[in-house]
Amino acid sequence: MTDRTVLVTGGTGGLGGAVTAAFLRAGWRVVVPEREGGETAPEPSGPVRVVADLLTPEGATRAVTVATAEAAAPLRAVVNLVGGYASGGLVHETPVEEFERMLRINLRPTYLVTQAALPHLVAAGGGAVVCVSARAAVAPFPGAAGYATAKAAVQAFANAVAVEYRTRGVRCNTVLPSVIDTPANRAAQPEADHRRWVPPAEIASVIHFLAGEESAPTSGASVPVYGRA
Repeated sequence: MTDRTVLVTGGTGGLGGAVTAAFLRAGWRVVVPEREGGETAPEPSGPVRVVADLLTPEGATRAVTVATAEAAAPLRAVVNLVGGYASGGLVHETPVEEFERMLRINLRPTYLVTQAALPHLVAAGGGAVVCVSARAAVAPFPGAAGYATAKAAVQAFANAVAVEYRTRGVRCNTVLPSVIDTPANRAAQPEADHRRWVPPAEIASVIHFLAGEESAPTSGASVPVYGRA
C-alpha cells in the first residue's frame, strides 16, 4: 500500500518515463496526466493515468483532483516536466508568435498545475514541487531565445513559489538539465557524442531526492544536472 502521491506531468516522455519509474520503485502512488487516451485503473505496479490538457486551468484542476482522490495517499509532491523545445533564427528573425509559443508550452502548464496543487500540499501538511528548467536558462545559445527565456521563467517561478510557501511547509526546487540522452535527441543529433549526455535515470534520481523528505532543508535551489555535456 502506498501512503503518498506524486503528480508527474510529462510522465510519458523520455525523461518522464524514468521519473515515473523512480517514484514507483520507491512506493509512491504516481499520477500521470495525458492529453489523450483512455483512463484505466492502474496496474499493481503502474501509474494512475488521467486525460487532462494542462494548458488549461480546467485540465490542471482535473489532474490535481485525481492526484488528491486517495485520502490514504495524500498528494505530497508535484513534478513539472511538461515543456518543449524549438530552435529558430536569431531574435530579429524570430516571429513573436514563436517566442510566445515557447513561453506557453514551457511555463503555462507549470504555473497552472502548481497553482492547482498548492492548496492541497499545504492542507496535507507540506510537500515538494520540482520544476524542470534547462541549462539554456543560465547559458543561452544562439537560435533559441524563446526557449532560453521560457526556461529562465520556469526557474524564476519556482524560486517565487519557494519564497511564498516556505512558511507553509511547501518546498520548491528546480533542476537544469543539459542534453538528455533520449531516443528523440539521439535521432535529432546522430553525430553528437552521446556519452557526454546525461541519462534520464540519473536526472530522475535527483528529482526523486528533491521531492522526498531527505531533502527537507532544501528549497529555492537550482540544481545543474549536466552530465558531461
